[in-house]
Order: sequence, then C-alpha cells, then structure tokens
Amino acid sequence: MKLDREERAMRDGQRGPAREEAIRQQMAVGRVFDAEDFVEVAHVHLMADTESLGESGVEWLESIARLPEAERRVRVPTVTDPRGIDFCAYRRLKQEERMAALERRAIAAFESMGILMTDTCINYQSVLPPVRGEHLAYGDTGSTIYANSVLGARSNFEGGPAALAAALTGRVPRYGCHLDEHRRGTHLFEVRHRPRTWSDWGALGAVVGKRTGDYWSVPVLAGIEGAPTSDELKHFGAALASYGSVPMFHMAGVTPEAPDLASAFDGRPPPAAISLGQEDVDAFYASFGRHEDRVDVVVFAAPQLSLVELQAVARALDGKRVHPRTSLLLATSPEIKSAADRMGITATVEAAGGVLLRGVCFYQMYARELGEANGWTNLLTNSAKLVNIISGYGYRPVLATTEECIEAAVRGRM
Repeated sequence: MKLDREERAMRDGQRGPAREEAIRQQMAVGRVFDAEDFVEVAHVHLMADTESLGESGVEWLESIARLPEAERRVRVPTVTDPRGIDFCAYRRLKQEERMAALERRAIAAFESMGILMTDTCINYQSVLPPVRGEHLAYGDTGSTIYANSVLGARSNFEGGPAALAAALTGRVPRYGCHLDEHRRGTHLFEVRHRPRTWSDWGALGAVVGKRTGDYWSVPVLAGIEGAPTSDELKHFGAALASYGSVPMFHMAGVTPEAPDLASAFDGRPPPAAISLGQEDVDAFYASFGRHEDRVDVVVFAAPQLSLVELQAVARALDGKRVHPRTSLLLATSPEIKSAADRMGITATVEAAGGVLLRGVCFYQMYARELGEANGWTNLLTNSAKLVNIISGYGYRPVLATTEECIEAAVRGRM
C-alpha cells in the first residue's frame, strides 16, 4: 500500500505503540482487499459492547488507556454503538453486577481515549448525521447501510477493533464502498406493493437481503413512489444488512446516488428485475408463526427507537396496562431518552408497565442470560433485524406490527 509521511510515521512507531498496532492491522486488511492506499475518515462509529469484548477485550482497551495522552487519544470524532447495561435499569432486569462492573471499566477506558459515549445505533438520527461524500468508519450494520444508501456517505462494515484502529489513525484502507465501482447496482427488484408499517419495511428488507446475501451486492429497488420516512428506511436497511450482509442499496428516485434507474447502474443495462409483492412480505411474516399461548416479552429495539416511534408506542399504550406475565421493553438513545422524559413519553410508557431503556439494545444486553434470569422465551417484536438475531440466544421470536405488539403486551398473548 502507498503510505504518506504520517502513515509511515505511525507504522514505524513514531506515534506510539497503539497507532503502530492500529495501522499495521489496517495495512493487513488493505492487502487482503487490494487497497492501493488509505483514505481519511471524517468520524468513526464504534461497536464494542462488553458481551462481545469480554474480560480480555476490556483489558486490551485498558492497556491503551494507560498510554500517555498524546498516544491514546483518538484523532477524529468517535461515537459509540449501544452498550450492554443501562445503569438505571439493570438490577430491575436481573442483570448481574459483574456485567455492570465490566461495563464501567470499558466506559472508563473509552473516555480516556476521548471517545464520545453516545451509546446509539441511530447516530444518523440523533447526534452525528453523515453528509454525502464523507468517508467514515462505521461498525453497526444498520448505521453503515443508512449512511451509505440514504445519506450518500461511504463506509464499509468495520468491526470493533477495525473501527478503533480507524479512530486512532484517522484513516481506513480504500476498498469496497469507498470506491465508485463497488457502489453500482448489481440486482434489480421491482416492488409491486408499497410497505405500510415499520415492520413491513423491515420484512421487505429481509426478503431482499435473502435474495442477495453477498457483501459485494448492491440491490436497487424500483417501484417505490414517494420518499419513505427516515424510520421506514431505517427498518428496511437494518433488516437488509442483517439478512444479506449488504452494506448499501439504491432506491430509484429516492436515495441520492439513484435519481433514476440508469444512475443506480451507472448507465449500464440493468439485470432482469425480480418482482416482489405483498405475498412475499406475508410469507416472511408467516415463517415465524404466532405466540397464541403466551408472550413473555415484547421488545422494541434493533434499531433503537426514534422520538417519532416512541411517541407512536406511547399513544398506543396510553390508558392501557401491560399484562402481568408479559414484559415490555423499549430501547432508545440517551439523547432521545432525555427528550422522551421531558415530553412525558417516558411517563406514559412506565404508567402502562413498560420499561424505556437508555443507550442499550436488546441483543447486546447479554440476551441469553437476560432471558434465563427472567424466564423469557416467547418474544414479539416489530423489528425484522431482531428476529433474525435473537433466536441464536434461545428465544422463539415472532415478527408483528407495532399495533399487534402493543395489543399482545396488554393481552399477554397474540
């Protein structure tokens, strides 16, 4: 790889051991993907929840935190993905003190590096929205696909160590979504029925993802009339990325790099269209069955909820009460949680028996131990991303609309 003067200085250890380790790791990645050089990034979104880090991962962070300040501080604004512990609610949820202790250690290490503890996967809706053309280092699949597709920024999926390396060097290898040739459409989907609900949009994303399933794929959607909302695109992209490992999509006439179909394919003839209709979305819902006997937990998370989503859930809950055998959990960012507190949304949720969690996401909260401690198996959610992930933690998930989720939480069954 071609290195500039500063990159050579980091490689040679002149900027300290952390930056040397970081750029050497990035050079190895760059060689794998035939990157010619590095590109500077505007900011970083770091995934590093303590369930994934474990004791050894936190010890590694602490080893960096012990370095002199000039050697450990991140070079570009760096924000964090959801954490595993809400310190205001973890005892209520029967999470263990060891989990909270490990979380506190990780947070202290991150803060010593100058990392902003935003604790959100919807940073593009709340704290630091990217702009078109910016190069980034994003880890969360939902935030990466939204930045690439909806906002026209450029990032690959960067796992926790890779994102931290980018934060320390201010760079990433120039490959994948940083290059024009990997942002062209590869598949064409003709959507015959516009999704109506957030869960419908997620289901459509899952259907498209299962039909592509390749990191180097860029699906293009035609037939969507009128721009979807930010939350609709959020659910679509998060599910698409989860089911297909796809980092970006185009929506003709909607997303910035696809003002029309020809632009999405960079002027090349598009492939034969794959037709998708309501029957495909219905079949996806049906694949999960129903929880007609009981619902143990209803979860609104993955991605975290926007203020608009929280308001909709609170309105649906107003004057109702969650069934004694069912738990209702909602997750949002710290900033949106503060706004929800101020606007009375939190009070409405809690009066109904729900729990509004701050700065966490369900599957990053030691979900298996959480389920075992609370006796949760049958899970209901409006998130297509969550149903794809959570069965691996011992749950039986079912996808439903927001309204169906609220009704089930109140009745204790579907």
